[in-house]
Amino acid sequence: MADPSSYRPKPGQIPDSPGVYKFRDEHRRVIYVGKAKNLRQRLANYFQDLAALHPRTRTMVTTAASVEWTVVATEVEALQLEYSWIKEFDPRFNVKYRDDKSYPYLAVTLDEEFPRVQVMRGAKKKGVRYFGPYGHAWAIRETVDLMLRVFPVRTCSAGVFKNAARTGRPCLLGYIGKCSAPCVGRVTPEEHRELADDFCDFMAGRTGTYIRRLEKDMMAAAEEMEYERAARLRDDVEALKRAMEKSAVVLADATDADLIAVAEDELEAAVQIFHVRGGRVRGQRGWVTDKVENVDTSGLVEHALQQLYGEETGDSVPKEVLVPALPEDPDAVSQWLAGRRGSQVSLRIPQRGDKKDLMTTVQRNAQQALGLHKTKRASDLTTRSRALEEIAEALGLDTAPLRIECFDISHLQGDDVVASMVVFEDGLARKSEYRRFQIKGFEGQDDVRSMHEVIGRRFKRYLQDKERTGEWEETPAPTGPVPAPQTDPAALADPAAPTGADAVPDPDAEPREDDGRPKRFAYPPQLVVVDGGQPQVAAAKRALDELGIDDIAVCGLAKRLEEVWLPDDDDPVVLPRSSEGLYLLQRVRDEAHRFAITYQRAKRAKRIRSSPLDAVAGLGETRKQALIKHFGSVKKLKQATIDEICEVPGIGRRTAESVAVALASAAPATPAVNTATGEIIEEDDGGSTT
Repeated sequence: MADPSSYRPKPGQIPDSPGVYKFRDEHRRVIYVGKAKNLRQRLANYFQDLAALHPRTRTMVTTAASVEWTVVATEVEALQLEYSWIKEFDPRFNVKYRDDKSYPYLAVTLDEEFPRVQVMRGAKKKGVRYFGPYGHAWAIRETVDLMLRVFPVRTCSAGVFKNAARTGRPCLLGYIGKCSAPCVGRVTPEEHRELADDFCDFMAGRTGTYIRRLEKDMMAAAEEMEYERAARLRDDVEALKRAMEKSAVVLADATDADLIAVAEDELEAAVQIFHVRGGRVRGQRGWVTDKVENVDTSGLVEHALQQLYGEETGDSVPKEVLVPALPEDPDAVSQWLAGRRGSQVSLRIPQRGDKKDLMTTVQRNAQQALGLHKTKRASDLTTRSRALEEIAEALGLDTAPLRIECFDISHLQGDDVVASMVVFEDGLARKSEYRRFQIKGFEGQDDVRSMHEVIGRRFKRYLQDKERTGEWEETPAPTGPVPAPQTDPAALADPAAPTGADAVPDPDAEPREDDGRPKRFAYPPQLVVVDGGQPQVAAAKRALDELGIDDIAVCGLAKRLEEVWLPDDDDPVVLPRSSEGLYLLQRVRDEAHRFAITYQRAKRAKRIRSSPLDAVAGLGETRKQALIKHFGSVKKLKQATIDEICEVPGIGRRTAESVAVALASAAPATPAVNTATGEIIEEDDGGSTT
C-alpha cells in the first residue's frame, strides 16, 4: 500500500485549468481517470487526510503510485478525453457499465445496392440504420412481418439473394407479396431503395403520413369499384396499425427523447433507458455497475450518457434527454451531446406531466433490475466462494485462488500442435486474458514436453514484465507527478482506438512500450491447472522451478476419473462428485480444451486449404482462381508448359515461370483415403475425385 504523500505533486506544479488526470499504480497501469474544471482544486481533494476520504477513494489513492494530467481548452474537451481514456485503458477504479444482455436491433443495410431489413446485435456498422434496441428478437420479427405488406423490402441473406438471381425465381416471400423481389428485377434498385427509405421513415415515427395516404388510396379504389385493391389497402392499413400498437403511445406525437433512470445502493447501481421516438417507446435497455469509485447519482448519470452516446452520431442522439439528476457540469455535457447529434440537445429533469409519469415507470424498472441483479449475484457469489474455498482446502492453499490459469495441449496425430491458456478470476471466465501458443521447440507429438515449453514461456514473460516495470528494484519510487504531456487538445478530442485484428495476441510477440494498459502476462495466478495427470503436472512444476518461481500452486485434472493430481504426490486428490470445487475445475479444464481445439482446427483448416501456388510471390487470390479455372486442377496446371500458363489472362511470362518453379519444387500431395472402404482417393485429370 502506497503513501499518497510519496507522489503528491508540489503546490505550484498543478495548473488551475480544465483537464483530465490519470492515477497509475506501481506497474504504470492506469487505475483511475477523471476530469476537472480546475485540476489544482480537484487533485488537492485526493491528498487530504486518509481518514477523511471515502473508503473507495482511499483504496484508489493508496493503490496508486503516481498521478499525471493533461490540460485541455474547455470542459467539453475534458469530457471527450475522459471518455476516450476510460475506453482505452479500462481503469479498475472507474465506473464501467455492463449490459445485462446483448440487445437486438432492427437494422436496415442502406449501404447495400438492395437494402436489407434484418435483426442485428453487437457493434454498430457504418451505413446501417438501426432502430431499437428491443427486448426480444421475436418482437422485431413480428413487427417486420406486419410491415412487409406495405413496405416489401428485401429480408433475405446474400446467399439466398444471389441464388434467386441466378435461377430467376424469387423466394417464397416474393410469391406471397411480402418482398418486391429485386433479385429477379421486379423493381429497379431505385424503386427498392425508395421502399427502404419509406420503411425507415415509418420506423422513425413518421407514421401518420403513410396511414392517411393508404386510407385515401383505399377510398379512391372503392369509388372506382376496384374492390380487391381496396381490400388489400384496407389490410395494409390494419397491418400498420397493429405494428404501431406494439409500442404504446406515451408522449406527444412529435416527441423524440431518451429517459434515463438510476437505482442505486451503497455497492451497486442499475441504469434503465427508455428510447421514445415519435411519442412511442421504441426500445429499452439496462446496465448494472459496481460502484468502485465514490460517485453520486449525477456522476452515474454522466457515465451513463458517455456510455450511451459516446459512439453515436446524428439522429441516434435524440433531441431531448431526460435524467433523474443533472451531471456536475450540465452545460458541458449538453454541448458534447449537441456535437454528437449535430444540433441542439435538451438535457433536463422532468418536473410534471406525462414525461414525469413515464420517468417514474423507468425508475421502477431500474429498481426491479437492481433487485433482480442482486438476487442473482448473491446466489452466484455464494456458489463461487464455496467452490474456491473447497479448492483451497483440497489443495492445501493458504488462500482461495482468486485467479486460476489452465493450460491444455491440442494436436491431430502430432500435426499442428498448439496450446491454450484460459483465465478464471473470482470463479468467472475472463476471456480478454485468454492466450494461445504454437509449440516451437520441437516437432511431433509429446504432450509432456509441450506443457513444459508452454508453462516456461508464459512465466518467463511474467518475470520479464516484473523486471521491466522495476518491481525487483530496491530503489524507492520517484516522488512528484509525472510531467504533464503538452498535447494539442484538438488532437485529443477523438484519439485513435487501438488496432489489431487478432483478439488473442501471439504471446511471444515483442512487448509494447509502457503505455498504462495491462500487460499480457502482468498478473500471476494463485493456481495453475493443467489438463492431464502426473506427467503433465510434473512438467509444469519443473518449468516453474527452473524459473525460480515457488509461490504458485500447480495441479492437474485427469479426464478419466476426474482426479486432481499434485506435484510429488503418488496418489490423487479425489473431490466428491457433488463438490462445487470439482465443478469449477471441470469448467476451467473444459474451457481450456475448447479454446485449444478451436485454434488447432483453425490451423489445420488453413493448412489443408494451402496450395503450392501460395509460395508464388505476387500471385493474388484472383489470379490463383483464374489459373485453376483455366486448367481445371493443380495437377493439370503442373503438367502445363510455361507458354500454356501464359495464355491465362493476367499471367505474364515471369509469373508463369514462378508458377512452374513452385509447382515443380512442391512435394507430392498425400493421397486421401476413404475411411469407409479403405481405398485411396486420387485426383483425376478433370480435377474431380473418384
